[in-house]
Amino acid sequence: MTTSDDAQYSRDDEWFDSEGLRCAVAVFRPAATTADTPAVVMAHGFGTPRAVRLYAYADVFARAGYTVIVFDYRHFGESEGEPRQLLDISKQHQDWRNAVAYARSLDGVDSRRIVGWGTSFAGGHVLALAGTGEDFAAVIAQVPHVDGFAAVRATGLRNALRIMPSAIADQARALLKRSPRYINSVGQPGDPAVMTSPDAMDGRTRMLAASGLKDGDYLETVAARILLRIGLYSPGRTAAAIQCPTLIQIMEDDAVTPAAVAIKTARKIPDATVHIHQGGHFDPYTEPKFPIIVDEQLSFLRRTVPLAT
Repeated sequence: MTTSDDAQYSRDDEWFDSEGLRCAVAVFRPAATTADTPAVVMAHGFGTPRAVRLYAYADVFARAGYTVIVFDYRHFGESEGEPRQLLDISKQHQDWRNAVAYARSLDGVDSRRIVGWGTSFAGGHVLALAGTGEDFAAVIAQVPHVDGFAAVRATGLRNALRIMPSAIADQARALLKRSPRYINSVGQPGDPAVMTSPDAMDGRTRMLAASGLKDGDYLETVAARILLRIGLYSPGRTAAAIQCPTLIQIMEDDAVTPAAVAIKTARKIPDATVHIHQGGHFDPYTEPKFPIIVDEQLSFLRRTVPLAT
């Protein structure tokens, strides 16, 4: 167990079972609490481990008195699962369900008040789960993936043609039960990578630096077969069925999850709070936008799942 420098919370590194594999989870427990607290369950976006900036959000929420559960999907980060870097949407949904069940089981947590927090691809996951019956007390979706076709279109035809051979080759290898063919998650414009917007590499570098990480600390690839499925994954389709309060944070110049479709999706959610900011997809994670973004999230939490007084 570790504690924050001013002992406002403790952190325990634990794990939960997800279909026979151990998913790594960090549990942040506020120190000064006498009542069960709401819990914020958090996971990262496309192919990225929790260590890349999620702990910064968890620190803010835990200091405010919330229990926070930050997990890595199977196949990624500190979690088990072979082959590595295998992104399977249905398995990640199941990891989310198991993480939420784990959060509900923890001592000191109000099991009726679990918040789903997701960013980018995971922002889509929490919306999809909330729209298909997961009983969240609230949802926070930061720059969420909401429309598969729009996301593919945003990458541009040239990039799609550049990366498609890797996707097809990897799918063939999967059918033959061979090791994956990998592709970089982030690259420069013109590189054979998934996200190649002009701000992608700079955003990735800033996120690593702000997390105290360096090149090579974590794998930055993904099994390319997921590229055949992104276009079919549109969490926005079930947005109208979301019953809990939902915060959607959108960046105007987002070249990965386009703002226009995120706004359209947010309008379908009965109880949605929407904040739109200038900047690109990677800006919310680091200065100068991070303090503004996380303050909006904390204000939303205090309003929708307040701590006991």
